[in-house]
Amino acid sequence: MDISTLIDEVIAREGGYSDHPADRGGPTNMGITQAVARANGYAGPMRTLPRATAEAIYRRLYWDQPGYGFVAELAPKIAAELFDTGINMGTATASGFLQRALNALNRNQRDYADLKVDRAVGGRTLAALGAFMALRGKGGEAVLLKAIEALQGERYIALAESRPANEAFLYGWLANRIG
Repeated sequence: MDISTLIDEVIAREGGYSDHPADRGGPTNMGITQAVARANGYAGPMRTLPRATAEAIYRRLYWDQPGYGFVAELAPKIAAELFDTGINMGTATASGFLQRALNALNRNQRDYADLKVDRAVGGRTLAALGAFMALRGKGGEAVLLKAIEALQGERYIALAESRPANEAFLYGWLANRIG
C-alpha cells in the first residue's frame, strides 16, 4: 500500500470545490476545508487550492502525524481505513476506533492487555495491533476492519440523528466511506 495512491483515491472521491450550505466545514476543495487550508499556510481562494498543497496536507496531517505509516507496516488495510476515517472524522476519532476495536477483540485480555483509549497511536497500540495480527493474520485484519467500520457507521447515524442537516450527507458517508 502506498500513501500516494491513498491520497489520489481520496482526492478523486472528494472531488473539487464545494460550499454546501449544510456543511459546517464551509468552502472545501479536494476534501480540504478552508480552516484546515488556512491552518496549514494556504491563504488563497479555496476554488484554486493547488493539488500539491492538498496532497501535502493529507500526507502530513492524516498519515505522518497520527502514525498511520507504522500501522501500515502491520495491517495495511487498517491503515488505509484510519487514513480515510481520519480525514472525515479526525484522526483522534479514527485512532480511538482502532483502540476500542482492539480492546473488544482481545478475548478479555488473554491475547494482549486492554489499551487506554487515548485516541493516539503509540507504542502500546502498535504492540496490541502486532499481537492481534500475529494471532489472527489477514483474516483477523478483515474482522478488525469490520469492527472499525461498524463504529464509524454508528457515528455517522448518530451525527444525522443529532443534527438533521447532516442527513444530506449520510447516504454518501455510508456509500463512500464504509466497505
